[in-house]
Amino acid sequence: MDVTLLWTEITVWLAEHAPATAAGLRRAVPPPDLDTLEEDFAVGLPSQLRQWWSCCGGADEDTLVEVFPPCYTPYGAAGAWRVWSGFRELWGDRWQRPACDYYAGSAGSSFHPAWIPIAGDGFSDELVIDLRPGPLRGCVLAWEQETRRVGPPMWPDLATLLTDVHRALTEGTSAGYSRATVTAEGRLDWQIR
Repeated sequence: MDVTLLWTEITVWLAEHAPATAAGLRRAVPPPDLDTLEEDFAVGLPSQLRQWWSCCGGADEDTLVEVFPPCYTPYGAAGAWRVWSGFRELWGDRWQRPACDYYAGSAGSSFHPAWIPIAGDGFSDELVIDLRPGPLRGCVLAWEQETRRVGPPMWPDLATLLTDVHRALTEGTSAGYSRATVTAEGRLDWQIR
């Protein structure tokens, strides 16, 4: 299934079953200028990410809409740029020479410029698309601010993340190490198993 269709089906499910979560999501209107954003990031954006940001506007700043397990709110293109720019400022002295291995999916202990944030937990932990070179280019990593490192790839790409979320919502399976539930208030809540 393609990224746009997966995201559409996820948002339709949320509107029906978790309306409080659905209400916090924004459409990408007007569509972002992804060519300019690609130049600003100084890295080519994969087609999956370009497609997703063409329809997903993320959520309002300082709003938690935990669509991705276990507690991540998706970013639209503008939100990703804001977070990435914040990391560039925070890691200024190490930005050009991060303490990270060269290839995608490998270890890192400072934020790498080729990590593009796609979702955050509101406390500086991020899901990032790893756009370093290598066979795992495009994988999804979890950046942990407190430990200042990433773990091994959680998903091989954005489409697989969206597929896992879609399947968890519609079939009741796990996504990563979490199961989806809906609170009495109509919010999606991921229970770590």
